[in-house]
Amino acid sequence: MSTECIRPPTGGPQSQNLSPGGKYGALASGACLPPSITASWSLPRWRAHLAAAVLCYVNLLNYMNWFIIPGVLLDVQKYFHISDSHAGLLQTVFISCLLVSAPVFGYLGDRYSRKAILSSGILLWSGAGLSSSFISYQVPFRPHGPSFHGKSLDLTMVLCWLIQYSWLFFLSRGIVGIGAASYSTIAPTVLGDLFVKDQRTCALAVFYIFIPVGSGLGYVLGSTVAELTGNWRWALRIMPCLDAVALALLILLVPDIPRGAAEKQGEAAVRAPRSSWCEDVRYLGRNWSFVFSTLGVTAIAFVTGALGFWAPKFLFEARVVHGLQLPCFQGQCHSQDSLIFGALTVATGIIGVMLGAEASRRYKKVNPRAEPLICASSLFATAPCLYLALILASRTLLASYVFLALGELLLSCNWAVVADILLSVVVPRCRGTAEALQITVAHVLGDAGSPYLTGLISSVLQAQRPNSYLQHFLSLQHSFLCCAFAIVLGGGCFLLTALHLERDQAQARQSGKGTLDDKDVASRITESQGLLSGTSSPTE
Repeated sequence: MSTECIRPPTGGPQSQNLSPGGKYGALASGACLPPSITASWSLPRWRAHLAAAVLCYVNLLNYMNWFIIPGVLLDVQKYFHISDSHAGLLQTVFISCLLVSAPVFGYLGDRYSRKAILSSGILLWSGAGLSSSFISYQVPFRPHGPSFHGKSLDLTMVLCWLIQYSWLFFLSRGIVGIGAASYSTIAPTVLGDLFVKDQRTCALAVFYIFIPVGSGLGYVLGSTVAELTGNWRWALRIMPCLDAVALALLILLVPDIPRGAAEKQGEAAVRAPRSSWCEDVRYLGRNWSFVFSTLGVTAIAFVTGALGFWAPKFLFEARVVHGLQLPCFQGQCHSQDSLIFGALTVATGIIGVMLGAEASRRYKKVNPRAEPLICASSLFATAPCLYLALILASRTLLASYVFLALGELLLSCNWAVVADILLSVVVPRCRGTAEALQITVAHVLGDAGSPYLTGLISSVLQAQRPNSYLQHFLSLQHSFLCCAFAIVLGGGCFLLTALHLERDQAQARQSGKGTLDDKDVASRITESQGLLSGTSSPTE
């Protein structure tokens, strides 16, 4: 059996029990800890803040990769000749690959080097994004002959068929989603091991600010580069340069932090027993705060997925209906609305995340259930704002923008608060699995299907109406209305979370303590050495 040697404590009330030789008992005698006890771990505050800054920068790039394609959606639709339903399927492929791989990364993140997993994810999404910019499209043909109807297939012909039908572009977006899953799953758990309490709330607030900021900059970068260069592909070719900088910073400046390090910093801690993935899932399934907050996040993901993908086109068609825009499908026609929506997303995201985190921090002092109550209130207020933004778009575009901005602001209030709920009700040993399951459920029932569902409803409605820009606009408008109902259901889930929050937080604190004072450590060492030598220590 291997052991770990630790240094004696340097001060404090627990370090004053001296042994007869003037040493600090068993700890100062050069004894080593058994494998179930880990040495104390600490990180200077400036290193923790520097690591958090790098994680925030990478999160910015992560979400820019998510929304760079919606920023040039009309150009992509025109180039590949795809309808609204197939364009929605493009985002569905991205999210589906993300949610399928998230549980795998959650399992690995709870057991292996999180730094290595994060680095691999950056390489994956960067390489796939760059390669997708070189995929070409030709006039489709339908292959015939024995190579497609017989048992043998011509590999070259199959590859040509895939390229001409643009499936490789869909596949590349799926690989980008797999890379994004590794970061979205693991990075918040690393922040949870860097900070505790109010510091953790502030760190998560800053981290989640970069979700709307990165999303908005994705629209801005995609549309601006497409307008300046006349080619939407260059937006995908610029991102790998930024990703390379992020990878270097991550490797050099972010340490591989032990799990639960923040709660145990400066103390000798018992290493949590390694549990199986099934045991972690059963534990999380009985954690009702985690279950209901995950369903609330799912409603948020459903709405943000539909809005994030279709809102620029919806605003473009509203502008055409009002006579403020020519009915064209050129890059510059779409770029104006992508820029406006991207700027709104950035501004409302920064304000909303900080507003939600600060309200949570202050309200928790008077109400321990503050976090889910804030989430529920913001979602209930989002529903009428979103409804008015959709209905008023056909009458006044300015009012639609105002209510859309208010809706995005209220949605952004939830990002940091939801993450804080998860970290407070789940023990450190399975936070990666918890993040993975929350991401998986939120994407399966949320933004994996909402862009496709919205586009499908729009296409069905268009097929039953005259072919005009007004009817195209009304079809997309009516397909958006389901988002207002989904967000109300999400608010109800957060109210249910509030009923179980205090109990689950108390259980997580009790299960995650795992710290021993010097007397307990010494007795554990003596007991372990007695077992190894075949003797037992006397009981006092």
